[in-house]
Amino acid sequence: MKKLLTEFIGTMFLVMTIVLSVNGAGTMAPVAIGCILMVMVYMGGHVSGGHYNPAVSLAAVVAGKLPGKDFVPYVFAQLVGGCVGSYAGYSLVGHGVGLAPGPGVKLTSAAWVEALFTFALVIVVLNVACSKKTSGNWMYGLAIGFTVLAGAYAAGPYSGGSFNPAVGLGLTLTGTDLGASWRDLWVYIVSPLVGALVAAAVFKIQEQDDPAAVPEPAA
Repeated sequence: MKKLLTEFIGTMFLVMTIVLSVNGAGTMAPVAIGCILMVMVYMGGHVSGGHYNPAVSLAAVVAGKLPGKDFVPYVFAQLVGGCVGSYAGYSLVGHGVGLAPGPGVKLTSAAWVEALFTFALVIVVLNVACSKKTSGNWMYGLAIGFTVLAGAYAAGPYSGGSFNPAVGLGLTLTGTDLGASWRDLWVYIVSPLVGALVAAAVFKIQEQDDPAAVPEPAA
């Protein structure tokens, strides 16, 4: 239960911060979003892993870093947290965030951007927070938060910069009056999951021991 509660809280604050900062912080919104993710990862990393993202949880399962039986409960907690966070932000400012491709951006292009930057986020998470080779480091939260910050600035104008199905669902629930569309929601669900699967496959390759580094057995 403590793991699911942690996933709920972290995802809720992430999505609520997105709604509030996009509506109030203007061009500085990605900084607030990256920072809240960073501190929430530090808050919950030792409890639940600090995923706050179904794409991260999927990759963790594929990479053998999360038991398969935990996947559905984690995703449920994240999706509920995303919806609650979105409604909390909506109740405070009176409207949500119109998560949608940028002006003139094709839906397929937005899907590619979401997949690519989710790949970047997940491969960072796996390497800094899940790898035995980096175990015990202190910079995992910074690395994850800064990846989202950079992605929000770089990809936001093209795809909206979600990289997270829980964010996509939450923002769509309260942002249909500002451009969000249920018809386009698949971009923010499917694309991050595809990016996460590719990241998990690459991580497995990265984790393989180099045969050249293994000493020959004594004769």
